[in-house]
Amino acid sequence: MANLDPGVVSSFGEEWSKFDHIARADAEELKIFELYFGDFPWEQIRRDAVAFDLGCGSGRWAYFVAPRVGVLHCIDASAEALAVARRKLAAHSNCRFYCAAVDEIPLADDSADLGYSLGVLHHVPDTQAGISNCVRKLKPGAPLLLYLYYAFENRPAWYRWLWRSSEFGRSLVSRLPFLWKSKACDIFALTVYWPLARFASACGRLGMKVENFPLSAYRDRSFYEMRNDALDRFGTRLEKRFTQSQVRSMMVAAGLERISFRTFPYWCALGYKKQ
Repeated sequence: MANLDPGVVSSFGEEWSKFDHIARADAEELKIFELYFGDFPWEQIRRDAVAFDLGCGSGRWAYFVAPRVGVLHCIDASAEALAVARRKLAAHSNCRFYCAAVDEIPLADDSADLGYSLGVLHHVPDTQAGISNCVRKLKPGAPLLLYLYYAFENRPAWYRWLWRSSEFGRSLVSRLPFLWKSKACDIFALTVYWPLARFASACGRLGMKVENFPLSAYRDRSFYEMRNDALDRFGTRLEKRFTQSQVRSMMVAAGLERISFRTFPYWCALGYKKQ
């Protein structure tokens, strides 16, 4: 069987059709992009580099990567998501699109100069195999950027308890038909994400440390992003979380070295394929 969950693939196709990011203001999207790619070694990347985006979704990150490389292979298991990405990236003639799972990446081994997979491989049945398949496509010495959901090991006990409580809601909402699931997540965004984010923002302006406030990461985000992420969080039935140590171990086992982690978002990690 392919390394994917058909229900998750279908859910993301519907999600990116709703939140296509095509008409989004570039400023906010660019700010989020830079959170992920802040430590990426762009100075080492040639203008004719071959890159891949595994799980490209709406193409929101590919939009910023495409102008920096020669060819960008956009890969997603959802045909619906790829249709959105094609529209988002219509102005970038160097993008190529493939409907494929992570274990069916249609690139030759040792062929890519860089790769990235952000917010994807914690939604597949075998995350370790997914990372290994990505590494296999890279040239020796090439960088791979990953973002995997963290297990809250760096958070207080009460924070972890809140997350465990929210899991009950996710287990129910993620199984609803998309229309009702989408409406429920919009309500979560309005009644939970927005108030908590704005409270953290107000406290931050007063000089308080808000890093451990629930949803403080959204204090400067638009309501659109909150709605999108609420659907991403509560609308996906397969979600795994990893400690930093587990992420590092999987990356090492996949053949990566010189591994480093961003202080935020957790866990965004950069590694290089062994030479």
